Amino acid sequence: MEQDRSSQSRPPHVLVFPLPLQGHINSMIKLAELLAIAGFKLTFLNSHHNHERLVKFNNIAAHSERYPGFQFKTITDGLPLNHPRSGSWFLDMFEDTMELKMKESLREVLVNSSPPVDCIIGDGFLGFALDVAKELGIPIIFFRTSSPCCFWVYHSIPDIIQAGELPINGSEDMDRLITTVPGMETYLRCRDLPTFCRKLDIEDSSMKLVVKQTRKSLQADALILNTAEELDGPILSQIRTKCPRVYAVGPLHAQLNTRLNAKHGESYDHFSNTLWEVDKSCIFWLNKQPNRSVIYVSFGSITSTSREQLVELWYGLLNSKTKFLLVVRPNSVIGKDGEGEDVEMELMEKSKDRGYIVNWAPQEAVLNHPAIGGFFTHNGWNSTLESIVAGVPMICWPQFADQHVNSRVVSEVWKIGLDMKDVCDSKIVEKMVNDVMVDRKEEFAKSASEMAKEDKKEIKMV
Repeated sequence: MEQDRSSQSRPPHVLVFPLPLQGHINSMIKLAELLAIAGFKLTFLNSHHNHERLVKFNNIAAHSERYPGFQFKTITDGLPLNHPRSGSWFLDMFEDTMELKMKESLREVLVNSSPPVDCIIGDGFLGFALDVAKELGIPIIFFRTSSPCCFWVYHSIPDIIQAGELPINGSEDMDRLITTVPGMETYLRCRDLPTFCRKLDIEDSSMKLVVKQTRKSLQADALILNTAEELDGPILSQIRTKCPRVYAVGPLHAQLNTRLNAKHGESYDHFSNTLWEVDKSCIFWLNKQPNRSVIYVSFGSITSTSREQLVELWYGLLNSKTKFLLVVRPNSVIGKDGEGEDVEMELMEKSKDRGYIVNWAPQEAVLNHPAIGGFFTHNGWNSTLESIVAGVPMICWPQFADQHVNSRVVSEVWKIGLDMKDVCDSKIVEKMVNDVMVDRKEEFAKSASEMAKEDKKEIKMV
């Protein structure tokens, strides 16, 4: 096996293995395609459930023909196919169900691979991949799909606890600065920490799991982060004090678009990675709207809202001076049976003159459409990067994972948006939409445009 792997007669064989969530698949499939463009043989190892959704809603077969060395393989994520897989299900199920079954399946795929796998690029949350790689003598690079700032916060949680800055003592403590995350001492508040840090129990299982996986990421042969030095240079320097081999390779979606344009003259024509059926009719609606007149509202692939939250958001949008494109994902409204569908139909009927509602949108194309002037987002890292590259200012309504940290960086460090965390009130929604889209429109548009230009310069240099 060692002799086969060292052979120069074939391109290197890389296995890319994401956590089975939309946001993780999104960036890792783009990295896989970039490696395929560079001539590597690629195996993309996905869960059965998510691969079925990719095949159902995308033209994977046609795209994979472009790269003869690109193949998809699947393993179980340990859950039945009818499991809803919403919210933070993976934290609840990870150690008891997913890890055990996926670890054994990964080992089986690697042992039986022909040609042998020369390198694994594993999702940094799947620490068990390191154990399997070491057992089989295969180099492994971990790819953390969250933001570098949040990775660094995750890594620092034991230090925050040791310094007595956790637990948080009630709502009056939320705006207290956290001083024990190097490089973030001047702006990171209790409110900006991941939501599991709000629990009084510092032995919380979710917190311990995230810290464990984060610190294990540093044991890999190298670490990949989806960012650019221009965006996250100070925090990357901090991470390199713990792991010298850290590579900033992003924003990956922009890197891929640049390579495809150079190679094929194409734009946004890559492996589509959405697990939802895209409604492209919104592009035709946007085509009829004036430049920078529409705010795009989408809260990602797994965020759920209550009926009350959705109504507050909608009234805030309706009362603002701005047209809106709103994504309401199927089964994303929490309520009694049928209640989510009822409120969605009601909103669609009342929004005809001011807005357009779809189940899922082609996000990159939407953000790059000239009619879009702002993005009301949950601040998942992929969405944040897509907005930055498109030069679109943000209103941030984070829910979990890295989103609370990201929203603080967007508003306080980069100053390309407003942070609405911990609030869902129609009056505040209305004011923030008017700030970004009307009253302070030029201010935010200028700062977002300048950041996009700097980012694109770096992409061309890579």
